[in-house]
Amino acid sequence: MKMFCRTDQQIICYLCSVDEHKGHDTVSAAAERTERQRELEVSRLNIQQRIQDREKDVKLLQQEVEAVSLSADKAVEDSEKIFTELIRLLQKRSSDVKQQIRSQQETEVSRVKELQEKLQQEITELKRKDAELKQLSHTEDHNQFLHNYPSVSQLSEPTDSSSINIRPLRYFEDVTAAVSELRDKLQDILKEEWTNISLTVTEVDVLLSDSKPEPKTRAEFLKYSHEITLDPNTAHTELLLSEGNRKVERMSQQQSYFSHPDRFNKYYQVLSRESLTGRCYWEVEWRGLGVRVAVAYKNISRAGGTNECGFGLNDKSWALRL
Repeated sequence: MKMFCRTDQQIICYLCSVDEHKGHDTVSAAAERTERQRELEVSRLNIQQRIQDREKDVKLLQQEVEAVSLSADKAVEDSEKIFTELIRLLQKRSSDVKQQIRSQQETEVSRVKELQEKLQQEITELKRKDAELKQLSHTEDHNQFLHNYPSVSQLSEPTDSSSINIRPLRYFEDVTAAVSELRDKLQDILKEEWTNISLTVTEVDVLLSDSKPEPKTRAEFLKYSHEITLDPNTAHTELLLSEGNRKVERMSQQQSYFSHPDRFNKYYQVLSRESLTGRCYWEVEWRGLGVRVAVAYKNISRAGGTNECGFGLNDKSWALRL
């Protein structure tokens, strides 16, 4: 059994190679072993390479787990610090309002008590005068009556009653109303921003668990397409927006925009109205010297010509420069 029939894929003897397996592709078993040995080595090399690749993938995934954990820990720590600062700020404002109310209370009470004391002195003086006049009215001697009357009947100037300003049941209620309005505004802001925060947090899970393959063709990318409109409040004053704020053009003269804190005042840049989360795709047609297509956090700096404001020049943005 020293022959191998490749046609039937079995070991045979020499006699069978010229009889039953005549005309088949036959070689010596040693030659077939040598051929299969080469294939075996290639297979082993492929397996070893796949093992290395999988071990590398496992290591990368472990690094991903560590990176996610570190990022989550830092986000928790930073969030706690920020919320602690917010709580401290609210406590400080609460203390300031309380101090202002107490200070104003002290001022008002002092004013009222001073006026009250003045009125009480006037009452005492009037009672004394009334007693003197009563005594004088019982004087039987006409000469003595007429002699003492001018001095006894003379009264001091009365206290101006216009300085007595009584507002029944309403003193610091306006403060309560103002604080209530602030609370309502903060609740509205927290409600609006909390939605964005929640979406941002849950989006991390979506990105990590997203089993969808990376898009490669334009048709696949278009599944994630977004219609982008531009925000005039962020546009540099030499940028002209048109076509429903979907086109922007660099101009040689300033446009008549209102002053706004969100406006870029040095870089010729503009942000979109829409916020982006998850996978987003959009296309930009451009002409001229060049353009930067960018994504940015909305808290990117706007004022000045430093790198903190330029798309792609800081940790608040990423830009494709053409």
